[in-house]
Amino acid sequence: MPSRVRPDRKREVPSDFDRVANRYDLLTSKNPGYLDHLRLSAGRLGLPRPGGGLRLLDLCCGTGLSTRALTDAYPDAEVVGLDASPGMVAEARAKDWPERVSFVVGDAMDPATAGVAGPFDGVLMAYGIRNVPDPDRCLGTVLGLLRPGAPACFHEYSVADSAQARAVWTAVAWLIIIPGGLVTSRHTRLYRYLWRSVLEWDGVRAFERRLTAAGFAGVRTEEVGGWQRGIVHSFLARRPAPQAAS
Repeated sequence: MPSRVRPDRKREVPSDFDRVANRYDLLTSKNPGYLDHLRLSAGRLGLPRPGGGLRLLDLCCGTGLSTRALTDAYPDAEVVGLDASPGMVAEARAKDWPERVSFVVGDAMDPATAGVAGPFDGVLMAYGIRNVPDPDRCLGTVLGLLRPGAPACFHEYSVADSAQARAVWTAVAWLIIIPGGLVTSRHTRLYRYLWRSVLEWDGVRAFERRLTAAGFAGVRTEEVGGWQRGIVHSFLARRPAPQAAS
């Protein structure tokens, strides 16, 4: 087993992303299914398409790959992307977007400090909840940003429940991801953290319980395909809708 991620390490993750931001897309482009899986999770929000009148939040948007998944799924929706890494947000902003898409540098645990406020008709958080220093606080924030009845999708790694998934993840991390990070960005610190953080993160059932404890309803999990089957999941949930008066 790797040494555990120290408690304050996650506060350093945004600066790690800053160091690799200009080469990040190059590495992810080598991952078969990466973009398709983001689109799959965006579509699993189950919102009306093409999304006219919808307001969506891409939390921990990175370089905008997950934002693109949302705009592909809901081309007429307003989308706000938020990330704590200024370097990653700069890369996202440099891409070609319609006027209804905007990006903000801010803390996923407290988006209000960056001027981001609800309500939103849906939230996508891809590869983000595992990286925040206080995931339970972040889940409470996401819940509060949603309209009553609105969905959230947490697109995330989860390998704790499967020895096979842990073994595959470790092999891919050390044979492909970490060497790829060295080649593309001359840094491996972020990618070594990625390997450890995934191994330490919740199993599927544990994260479902965490979502339920945070107040979400309709919690369920769907798999992705390819080599990431059993490794990456779409965790789906909703803010409870008000009960109709009897």
